[in-house]
Amino acid sequence: MTRAYLIRRSPTGIQHYSLFTKRCFASLDRLRRVSHSFMGIFLHQYIGTPSGSVKYIKMLLRSGKIPSDSSMDRGDCLSLCMMETSKKNFPVIGIIGGGQLGKMFIQKASQWSVPVNILDKDEHCPSGVLANRHLLGSITNGDDIQQLADISDVLTWEIEHIDVDKLIELKAQGKTIIPDPDILKIIQDKGRQKNFYQQHQIPTAPFFVAKDKYQAAEMLVKTGFRKMAVKACTGGYDGKGVFITERPGVLEKPDIIPVGGGLMVEEFVPCKTEIAVLVARNQKGEMAVYPAIEMEFDPVSNLVSFLKSPANIPYHLEVRAEQIALQCASAFNSPGLLAVEFFLSEENELLVNEIAPRPHNSAHHTIEGFFTSQYEQLLRVLLGMPLGATHLKMPCSMVNLVGPETGSGRYRLRYFNELNALPGVYVHLYGKEESKPNRKLGHITMVQPSMEKLLEITQKVRTLTEIEII
Repeated sequence: MTRAYLIRRSPTGIQHYSLFTKRCFASLDRLRRVSHSFMGIFLHQYIGTPSGSVKYIKMLLRSGKIPSDSSMDRGDCLSLCMMETSKKNFPVIGIIGGGQLGKMFIQKASQWSVPVNILDKDEHCPSGVLANRHLLGSITNGDDIQQLADISDVLTWEIEHIDVDKLIELKAQGKTIIPDPDILKIIQDKGRQKNFYQQHQIPTAPFFVAKDKYQAAEMLVKTGFRKMAVKACTGGYDGKGVFITERPGVLEKPDIIPVGGGLMVEEFVPCKTEIAVLVARNQKGEMAVYPAIEMEFDPVSNLVSFLKSPANIPYHLEVRAEQIALQCASAFNSPGLLAVEFFLSEENELLVNEIAPRPHNSAHHTIEGFFTSQYEQLLRVLLGMPLGATHLKMPCSMVNLVGPETGSGRYRLRYFNELNALPGVYVHLYGKEESKPNRKLGHITMVQPSMEKLLEITQKVRTLTEIEII
């Protein structure tokens, strides 16, 4: 007589039925006591036979990796068991953060059946529906990060505003963390980031760092800055925490600066365009660079509204941008992804603006437009694999889908059907529950055989991106 157990494994959407005899459970008294919470019978999928599964579970019990009572909840047991068994194939990856970057990463990981856990306080975050295990907790809480580390073999992140001190502690204990947490310590503070560029002869706009707006006004007197970008050293993202102002206003009334705390003040550089270059570095120190992309920013939200690849810049400037991006990756000396954003000045000078050590909005087009997407590339790095090819398949572009400036709530992409009727157009919706002003809700990628056709269809797509509140 047999008993059937339904096992659902979320990363791949696999539903698996394993059949075990009651006699098998009766012969394993301790296993019987934990079976209701352990669900270890899913091991049949990995080990091949019921008897092999039983032997493996007994080994885990003897080793103390799982308790012999029911003190461990079902989710913890399932994740631990998957982590142990997956070592036959892949390590379990833990992502700090559960946003759209994590979601697109898991979509790629699921193709190879690589288990991915996430940590996010939002029960309905974009990554949650796909993750092997979703830990509900804060990305700034060291104890919550520790829980993720306990059920994962390697850690990474999809957002910079996390507890980096905890990551440094875990690194000291021998936990594999990619990229190196020391990079994040630099990136989290824009002043520290700029000083790093200066230290490593990485070209960037003139700047200074001040402890507050009043010191910034005092230090401004010693510079020739006529116009400047004032940025909060910590906490800013997607244009938040940035204030563009003129010299006279700051000198006369420092309080016009709406940004508090430590400030990084850089000279405003008139530029022709902004470009970005993505670099991947694997665990062997091998590097691969993607062709430069050209970006267009929304003047209100300061978010990327449109990008295209290849960038419309002279070849020697593209080569120079790639060289600087590789220089940045060498200076950081860590496996992972680096998205390097540049200003191209009116004098054709390339200046590094910011660096993101993770998948980036400026590289979503690589999903359809390149042989290796940024998400597959990161997966390869985390798994210790060779890097994938970074060649362009055909000209490609991307537009962001963001919430309207007025109104919040449930929403829909008004012209969803019309967009999906267009050839070479790919709609990505992140699954966020509600729209908020200028919130990223998705993106649309376009690929075409020529730049002329690409720009033509991009123009049409940009008229069909309306997000309406319902």
